[in-house]
Amino acid sequence: MLTKFETKSARVKGLSFHPKRPWILASLHNGVIQLWDYRMCTLIDKFDEHDGPVRGIDFHKQQPLFVSGGDDYKIKVWNYKLRRCLFTLLGHLDYIRTTFFHHEYPWILSASDDQTIRIWNWQSRTCVCVLTGHNHYVMCAQFHPSEDLVVSASLDQTVRVWDISGLRKKNLSPGAVETEVRGISGVDLFGASDAVVKHVLEGHDRGVNWAAFHPSMPLIVSGADDRQVKIWRMNESKAWELDTCRGHYNNVSCAVFHPRQELILSNSEDKSIRVWDMSKRTGVQTFRRDHDRFWVLGAHPNLNLFAAGHDSGMLVFKLERERPAYAVYGNMLYYVKDRFLRQLDFNSSKDTAVMQLRSGSKFPVFSMSYNPAENAVLLCTRATNLENSTYDLYSIPKECDSQNPDAPEGKRSSGLTAVWVARNRFAVLDRMHSLLIKNLKNEIVKKVQVPSCEEIFYAGTGSLLLRDADGVTLFDVQQKRSLATVKIAKVKYVVWSADTSHVALLAKHAIMICNRKLESLCNIHENIRVKSGAWDESGVFIYTTSNHIKYALTSGWRWRQPRPSMSAAAGSVWARRPCCRATTRSWRCATRGPRTLTSSPSSTSSPATWPSCAR
Repeated sequence: MLTKFETKSARVKGLSFHPKRPWILASLHNGVIQLWDYRMCTLIDKFDEHDGPVRGIDFHKQQPLFVSGGDDYKIKVWNYKLRRCLFTLLGHLDYIRTTFFHHEYPWILSASDDQTIRIWNWQSRTCVCVLTGHNHYVMCAQFHPSEDLVVSASLDQTVRVWDISGLRKKNLSPGAVETEVRGISGVDLFGASDAVVKHVLEGHDRGVNWAAFHPSMPLIVSGADDRQVKIWRMNESKAWELDTCRGHYNNVSCAVFHPRQELILSNSEDKSIRVWDMSKRTGVQTFRRDHDRFWVLGAHPNLNLFAAGHDSGMLVFKLERERPAYAVYGNMLYYVKDRFLRQLDFNSSKDTAVMQLRSGSKFPVFSMSYNPAENAVLLCTRATNLENSTYDLYSIPKECDSQNPDAPEGKRSSGLTAVWVARNRFAVLDRMHSLLIKNLKNEIVKKVQVPSCEEIFYAGTGSLLLRDADGVTLFDVQQKRSLATVKIAKVKYVVWSADTSHVALLAKHAIMICNRKLESLCNIHENIRVKSGAWDESGVFIYTTSNHIKYALTSGWRWRQPRPSMSAAAGSVWARRPCCRATTRSWRCATRGPRTLTSSPSSTSSPATWPSCAR
C-alpha cells in the first residue's frame, strides 16, 4: 500500500472523494466536516454546524454541493463555493448513518437508526419516499450506479435490494403525480408503491454494517459484525450468496468493490484493511495500524485512489505503484504496460508492442535498464518483502509482430536491482545488499565489495551510483573504489543528461544537480512532492511536482521578476526567484507562474521574444 496523504484528527466516520478535483471530505465524530486537498496536503475548509458526530458525507457529481447527515437527526446540504449550509432536511427520528446523492436525479438517499431509508428531492427540499421494512438500525443505503435500485444494510442481519423505478416514473415524468397527493410514504391513491423490496439477502449471523453495488456487474458486497465479507449475485428474479471472505477477527466496518480490478477492499475494527481477490475469494494484501480501528472506506470514482477513516484520522492510499517502468534511448521510449514491453517512437508517435513478458509475478515491474548494444533489457520487480524481489533479463526480438508479439524466454534471478554497466555486463544488488557482476548468460563473473547501500543506479559505462540513507556515492566498478559522494537523503530517481555531463538526483522534496564527477552544482528544495524530471537537448532540466511543471537553467541568465500584469500567453513560463548560485556556473530555478488575463495589448508578449534559454 502506498500512502499518499494522511491526517490526524478526531475519529473519521465518513469519506467522499471529489470526482474531478484532488479533494476529499472527511466527516468526524466531533461534529466537524473537513475538506482536504490530498495532493497539496492542505486543509481547504471546515464546516461545523452539526451537533454531534457526522457519519454521512457525499459530494455531488456535477454541482458544487455536498450532503451530510449526523447524530442530530439532520441532513444538511452545503455549497462549498459559498462555504455555507444552504438548507437542512428534517424528518428522521434517530441518528443518520449515510447520505448519498443520486448520480442523475435530484435525490438524496439517507439511512437512519429510526429503521427507515428516505429519499429526498434536494431541489424541492422535500422527502419523496420512505422505505420501511428493516426492523433494526439501517447502517447503510446506496443507489445503484446505473439502475433504479437501492441496496441497504441493517443490524437486523439482512441486506435488502429495493426497486425504485416507480418513484422515478412518478416524480420525473411529464404529468407526474405530486408527492403531496400520494403522501410521504410513497403509496399513491390506488395502492401502488414507489419503492418495493426486490430481494432480501439473508446469510450474515450478526448485524450488517455496509453493503455496496458493483460498478458494472450484478454483484453486491456486504460486511458485518460476524467478521465476514460476503459477495452476492442477483438477477431480475432472485439474489443469492456467491461466496464468503473470512479473515477479519473483529466487526467488518465497510467493504467496497475496486472500481477497475477484480478486487474487494474491506476494513474492520480489528485495525486492518484487507484486499481480497474476487475470483479466488482469498486475501491478497493486509495493512494494519497499531492502535486505530477502521470505520469507513472510500474509492475514487476515476482514479486508483482509496481512503480509509480510523480512530485518529484518515489516509489516502494506492494499492500499488502506477508509474510504468521505462527507459529512453535516442528517439525511442521503451516502457512496460499490461505485460508487454512497448516501444514509442518520438518522431512518428508510433506505439508498438515489441514483446510479451513472462508471467508469474503478481507485482508490477518497478524499473528498467536498456542495453542498446545488445538490444536487451533488465526488468526489476519489487516485492512487498524486498528479499523476494526479482529481475528478468530479456533479449528484444529484432523482428516483431505488434498485433501478436513474441514471448521470448527470459532469465529470472533474485535481486533488488539490476543495471547495465557495460555492453555485456550488468550489476545486481542482491538481497544481502552486496554487488554481483553478471554476463549475458546471467552468470556471476565477479563479486564486488561496495559501501553499504540500499539501491544502485546507472552512472555510465563501468560506473554506478550507490544510494544509502544519507547520500549518493559514485562508484567505479573496475577500480572497485568510491570516486565521490554527495549528501542528499533518500534519492528516489536519477536522471542523466543525454551526454551524461550532468545528473539530477530527485528526492521526495529536493533536487540536487551535479556534474559528471558528482560535484554539486545546485540544490532545489520544494515544499510539495517532486514527481519526475527530464533533460531537454539544450541542457535545461525540466521537472514536475504534484501541481507544477518547473525547470532549472544552466545558462546563468539573470531573470527579472515578471510585470504585475501579464497575458495568458506571456505568463505561462517565467522565472520567479533565484534558486541558488554555484561556484562553477549560475543556476536558476523557474516556476510556472499564475496565468493572469488582461485586456491591455501592451502586456502581451510572444514566446518568440523570450530569451532563447527560456523558451
